[in-house]
Amino acid sequence: MQAPASILNLLLLSLLAGLDHSKTQISPKEGWQVYSSAQDPDGRCICTVVAPEQNLCSRDAKSRQLRQLLEKNMSQSIEVLNLRTQRDFQYVLKMETQMKGLKAKFRQIEDDRKTLMTKHFQELKEKMDELLPLIPVLEQYKTDAKLITQFKEEIRNLSTVLTGIQEEIGAYDYDELHQRVLSLETRLRDCMKKLTCGKLMKITGPITVKISGTRFGAWMTDPLASEKNNRVWYMDSYTNNKIVREYKSIADFVSGAESRTYNLPFKWAGTNHVVYNGSLYFNKYQSNIIIKYSFDTGRVLAQRSLEYAGFHNVYPYTWGGFSDIDLMADEIGLWAVYATNQNAGNIVISQLNQDTLEVLKSWSTGYPKRSAGESFMICGTLYVTNSHLTGAKVYYSYSTKTSTYEYTDIPFHNQYFHISMLDYNARDRALYAWNNGHQVLFNVTLFHVIKTEDDT
Repeated sequence: MQAPASILNLLLLSLLAGLDHSKTQISPKEGWQVYSSAQDPDGRCICTVVAPEQNLCSRDAKSRQLRQLLEKNMSQSIEVLNLRTQRDFQYVLKMETQMKGLKAKFRQIEDDRKTLMTKHFQELKEKMDELLPLIPVLEQYKTDAKLITQFKEEIRNLSTVLTGIQEEIGAYDYDELHQRVLSLETRLRDCMKKLTCGKLMKITGPITVKISGTRFGAWMTDPLASEKNNRVWYMDSYTNNKIVREYKSIADFVSGAESRTYNLPFKWAGTNHVVYNGSLYFNKYQSNIIIKYSFDTGRVLAQRSLEYAGFHNVYPYTWGGFSDIDLMADEIGLWAVYATNQNAGNIVISQLNQDTLEVLKSWSTGYPKRSAGESFMICGTLYVTNSHLTGAKVYYSYSTKTSTYEYTDIPFHNQYFHISMLDYNARDRALYAWNNGHQVLFNVTLFHVIKTEDDT
């Protein structure tokens, strides 16, 4: 390493301090060589010198001191610089971590806000979807045309607002909208309570709620449950199964959020089960025994053989599937639809005691059970479809009130080509259906009279 000029000047002054102003001959290999010296006007000494060879620096005492001094100073400077660099680097890392944490928190807050708002408005949307099927029923009554028009306008306005909210969440006040929906629902329910039992006029839909399970199955809600209780029960397949899945609401059913499962003591047959007043009624596999199972206690409350009823594909619907015995409920109560040899394989309708399963009364029809696609009860009248495939329609009805029948022609859209379950829910005034692995709803339009204060 070559020493800096300022250090060399110091060394020269030290070396020249013991020299004469005359030229002194020194070997280049021994040290500094002075060729000449003189004095400037100010009295300063001016010398011409030649530095020794570089390999002598290692033996030169002053050079060695100079090198040691330089190395020490440089080492200290480098160490200080390294410590500062490490300190600054740690500070930068710490700041980077804090910045990342803050960024994540802000992102979480934003996501939570959007998720919460989306959930709230989705609940409102679902509530609106539940109200919409009520409108076709109310439209049948000219005497309440003005009120119905007002209801429709309010629903249309709310639907428009909700659609806008979906596009831009947070544009409207949620609490205000929620109160409007609750008020509208209360008024609609009060109006529905005035309706007497009616006659089926039209079936519209379907509305596809979910796609799940096998080709055959059943799903249902309890028609006697309170308005706040919207539990859904799901029974996949028509045989070799005992598992019933429960969901707290339609929304949970759609999302797949199970709240509970029940392991029944017996396998069921067919898909024609019904939940009524908190209990499940189903046909025990390979028998004509009806089981009443309580969801609250998880126990069998009653079981009874349905006398003479065919079972195990003796008198099924057109699609088979051990659908010999069909249990159903309507505004009047609990029913069983089946066929017997005594009635030549034609449909028999029996009203059941919901507690003991005892047959209260039976009606024998002339419609062959094997020619029926499905059937359901509305206000004590049995409606029978002529097929489970595309082109099916409600073809036959039998009134237990008058013990008379008639042929009808009420078409409905079999969207997914194969229906293995079709049941009426009196609370929702809708048909629940299992349509080739699709859980769907049909709206029904009934013709009936609105009760007035003067009616007894």
